[in-house]
Amino acid sequence: MQEKNNIYKKFQSFDNFKNINNFNINNIEKKIFSTYQKLKPKLSNYFDTKNLDLLEKIISDLKSSNKAKTDFSLKPNSIAEINTFDNIEILKYLISRYKYEIYPLVKKLDSYPPLVQIEPSSICNFRCVFCFETDKSFTNKKNGFMGTMDLDIFKKIVDEIEGNVDFVTLASRGEPLVAKNFSKMLDYCSEKFLILKINTNASLLTKDKCHAILSSGVKTIVFSADAADEKLYSKLRVNGDLKKTLANIRMFKMIKDKNYKTNKIITRVSGVKFNNEQKFTDMENLWGELVDQVAFVDYNPWENCYEKEENDIQEACSDLWRRMFIWWDGKINPCDVDYKSHLSPGKFPEISIKDSWNSDLYNKLRNYHLNKKRNNFTPCKACSVV
Repeated sequence: MQEKNNIYKKFQSFDNFKNINNFNINNIEKKIFSTYQKLKPKLSNYFDTKNLDLLEKIISDLKSSNKAKTDFSLKPNSIAEINTFDNIEILKYLISRYKYEIYPLVKKLDSYPPLVQIEPSSICNFRCVFCFETDKSFTNKKNGFMGTMDLDIFKKIVDEIEGNVDFVTLASRGEPLVAKNFSKMLDYCSEKFLILKINTNASLLTKDKCHAILSSGVKTIVFSADAADEKLYSKLRVNGDLKKTLANIRMFKMIKDKNYKTNKIITRVSGVKFNNEQKFTDMENLWGELVDQVAFVDYNPWENCYEKEENDIQEACSDLWRRMFIWWDGKINPCDVDYKSHLSPGKFPEISIKDSWNSDLYNKLRNYHLNKKRNNFTPCKACSVV
């Protein structure tokens, strides 16, 4: 049996996080409060009563000096994002961020997930030691898990969530840049979401893809890299080449600095903290001159959750209130530890995102988790995520 101290907290799983350009949190808060006061007489033009009340709660939380567990606060990554916004977008961001952070704590359900994570590709050119792609039963093409998303399905997903979901991530089990229509996907997303994020290993970046990313309104691009020396990088990111990754990220920065000087995209190098050989200071020294943020995230021990022994974790999984995954083939899934989709409520567009999020299966999962019965489901019964 796993011990309770092996719980993996999915939200704020940063082991280390640094904004290379430090932000003064007091200045950011002043920006928020002044925007709120300036726009307060007109806020009913932008928000319904529920969101107006929520915004008032957020401002109150930020002003409070004695915060409870479920009070909203500004994290380093949020501060960097807020810094890129002005006027009403700041307040819209705060509402969506609150729903992303606090609703999973208080187990409050909105009509749509706070974040939708879309998978352009389940195929990856790497075999990182901490990734689902090391499971050969998953990557075996005969088993039907491998593929890239059809552009038409992608557009239909975007059409439904535009105006209903502000946070969208393009990535999941595979490398998104494998998708042949990736640039067209970005173009279709342009100016439709407050936060559009990409996670990529950067190995497939080209000049054309750099321009596509930088011209599409992507808010954050996360370059996945876990080490600062070639030997360790190759050990962790099997099939990867640190020199190539470095060259591609340098190319991205050069194109941005030359052609997109006013672009407020946030660049981050983020690695999985997998062993003691990885040193954050080494990461800062190598990557700090190329990106805006450097981070390590805790390793999630996902391996063999379909087969390994049941653990004693009873706390509900926060992702059931935080995000939805949509695989390349339209299959909707409540989490990525269930990378073989045992818990899928259906396929988009046969079932809508809203109907799926509020479906009997999703609510059954939530109720069982809330009642300390997550062991009724596989892989929940062996999963560490809360």
